[in-house]
Amino acid sequence: MQSSDSRAQHTHPVIFLILILPFGIVSGDLTVTLAYQLSQSGVATTLIAELIALSYVPHTWKFLWAPVVDTSLSLKQWYLLAAIISAIGLVITNALPTTTEAMPQLFLIVVITNVAVTFLGMAAEALMAHGTAANQKGRAAGWFQAGNLGGAGLGGGAGLWIVELSGELWIAGVVLGLICMACCAALWFVAAPQVARPAQGVASNMVGAFKEFWAVARTRMGYLGLLICFLPIGSGAASNLWAAIADNWQASADAVATANGWLTGLSGALGCVLAGIICDRMDRKTAYALFGLALAASTVAMALAPRTQTMYIAFVLIYAFILGMSYAGFSAVVLETIGTGAAATKYNVFASLSNIPTAYMTLILGWAHTRWDATAMLLTEAGFAVVGLLVFATAVRLSQPMLTSRPGKLRH
Repeated sequence: MQSSDSRAQHTHPVIFLILILPFGIVSGDLTVTLAYQLSQSGVATTLIAELIALSYVPHTWKFLWAPVVDTSLSLKQWYLLAAIISAIGLVITNALPTTTEAMPQLFLIVVITNVAVTFLGMAAEALMAHGTAANQKGRAAGWFQAGNLGGAGLGGGAGLWIVELSGELWIAGVVLGLICMACCAALWFVAAPQVARPAQGVASNMVGAFKEFWAVARTRMGYLGLLICFLPIGSGAASNLWAAIADNWQASADAVATANGWLTGLSGALGCVLAGIICDRMDRKTAYALFGLALAASTVAMALAPRTQTMYIAFVLIYAFILGMSYAGFSAVVLETIGTGAAATKYNVFASLSNIPTAYMTLILGWAHTRWDATAMLLTEAGFAVVGLLVFATAVRLSQPMLTSRPGKLRH
């Protein structure tokens, strides 16, 4: 099991931005660079949505192998290994043809790459849980998710820009893979926890890790945290289809690259940092719910706005800013809830649940767009978010501690 060395210095929150960049790059390359190329090659939106939704499957089930990170190699070793495999996956993904016939191979490589990047994310998350001061968990979460969304902007915008400039998709894969490897240099600045190996073996340690999670899940804070992660409050699923539906706003390739690239990364990163500060100053679950409500409002506004390229860029950036706030709110809630014991396992149970609504909402939105249009797609996301907020508010109300007949005693 991992245990923090009490003498270790805290890691500066900005380091976590760098460490999680590859995680975002893998996502951005798929949802922007590859999705746009597939769309331009005539691949159906529903098939693109299925590919993106499938990429979330490893992130939905990663809690099953998270204990391996807590109980075997060091966190830095896991990060290095995962970075190498993720980089190779990016190269192969972008080297395959963007045709309907090549989709089966893309499905396979995308899944393998996303399994690899889950290990990278676990290592970074555990390092963050161990190396962050209690009063800076919101800020750490903000910088961490700024790197996640900034990486997605880099993987999407820079990747698509490279393709437009060179005319070759595989070159984008090579460049993005090298950037992922370069992020490993940040490990030099991380105060890694000391690793203790109980004598029972990996299997027993994994059982112990799940027991630690169960102890957290049984608390009111724990089960409310799990619930809010599962609900489609701030899933951000629409962002997975921005490139695929860009033609509805007459957006050019340059506009898609701009809106979904470095500007989106910057906008999302700013939202993350701001939300991190907010989450250190108010109840973190309440903040996360408010961010989700704001995200729903932005989709309604986009649905009602004119279908122009300018509106496309503006609303994609607004959505990215609020989504960044939502992502930071999620990480702040989780860091507050899990503590440090079996950090990779506990964090990734929450993260797995949070990816379930993103996956099923991506499928639902892809279906809504194909069945109706972009307006219906956007309103569908907003509607699901509002329902999720109502469910969470009801759960909070029903789980409030109740006074018993004895003053000063609470019944949970």
